Amino acid sequence: MTKVFLKKKIQNRVLLGHPWIFGNEVGQVEGDVTAGDIVDVFTHTGMFVGRGYINPQSQILVRLLTRDRQEQVNDAFFLHRLRKAWEYRQKIGYVENCRLVFGEADELPALIIDKFNDYLVIQTLALGMDRWKPAIVAALEEIFSPKGIYERNDVPVRELEGLPQQKGFLSAPFDTNIILNENGLRFHVDIENGQKTGYFLDQQDNRRAIQHIVKGADVLEAFCYTGTFSCHAGHYGAKSVLGLDISEHAVATARRNAELNNLQDTCKFMAVNAFDQLKQWTKEDKKFDVVILDPPAFTKSRENIQKAITGYKEINLRGMKLLKPGGFLVTASCTNLVDPSLFLEIIDMAAKDAKKKLRQVTFMTQAQDHPILWNIENTTYLKFLIVEVQ
Repeated sequence: MTKVFLKKKIQNRVLLGHPWIFGNEVGQVEGDVTAGDIVDVFTHTGMFVGRGYINPQSQILVRLLTRDRQEQVNDAFFLHRLRKAWEYRQKIGYVENCRLVFGEADELPALIIDKFNDYLVIQTLALGMDRWKPAIVAALEEIFSPKGIYERNDVPVRELEGLPQQKGFLSAPFDTNIILNENGLRFHVDIENGQKTGYFLDQQDNRRAIQHIVKGADVLEAFCYTGTFSCHAGHYGAKSVLGLDISEHAVATARRNAELNNLQDTCKFMAVNAFDQLKQWTKEDKKFDVVILDPPAFTKSRENIQKAITGYKEINLRGMKLLKPGGFLVTASCTNLVDPSLFLEIIDMAAKDAKKKLRQVTFMTQAQDHPILWNIENTTYLKFLIVEVQ
């Protein structure tokens, strides 16, 4: 087996548990290197570190799959890992809809699997993981006997690995428009064309957190996508809910979700640019009891981090100005490049500029089926904050 030796000076991050090994962390390679192959990794002194897959085309040269020298990477390895991931979700109470595999947090780097009741959606985001797709599908069939498996590999990050973007059935074809249950509500999910894997499971715990603050309230949700927070607000007793999203398709689905839950009289939606609408209503001094902001990631690269900070600050400042005194701001950020402390700092800056006082109600991360490993920073990505604004 090909051997990869780490440089002396920068191997501590890997030794402390991070599964990524960048090209500039490698001192030498012994043996042939074929993209996607399994290799053994050692310290500069020859101590075994782990076993993983290699891709010379990627900035992340090796992603480690195991640190047990006796553990071989084969079909049985993936069956064992997937069983382990499923057992963990069952232990913490996520059995119907959940992120079944959360990449590095489940010791399966670059693999995402979402479970929507009897359907599974898979993403293999690196060449080495993509090679094992048949074994992964076979394991999923054995564990779940699902009604269908679909791949959503239509993501640009695959191109950095020399992989094409693609999507399609990994099982017999099925109707990709399904309905799932969440917190007593039902939602349409478009597995084939919805964002990411079709639905944002990472907010399912946080959507429950608005339960008490929305009762009898006039609620605004900007960047509402398919209206999941809006429908929760209506379900929890809001007087009125208005959702904004730039996507006509998303708004159409949001309206269907409201109808599915008999909330069409309470929950209304508009296809508009949320930035522009917030700005306009600030000028008009329009007011709400609760403002919910759940925007898409404003940046996917460190080069644009300042742009993201500016964007988050602007929408939160406008959100605060649209609140009645004592109203609640519900705000989130889904980019791991904005860490929790920076996110809170941005909200604080927005409050100072808006001349508002904040009282924190709750500060949460992604749902528990997206576990966090403290030594792998990219497993902490979602920030969810509720504050009372005075």
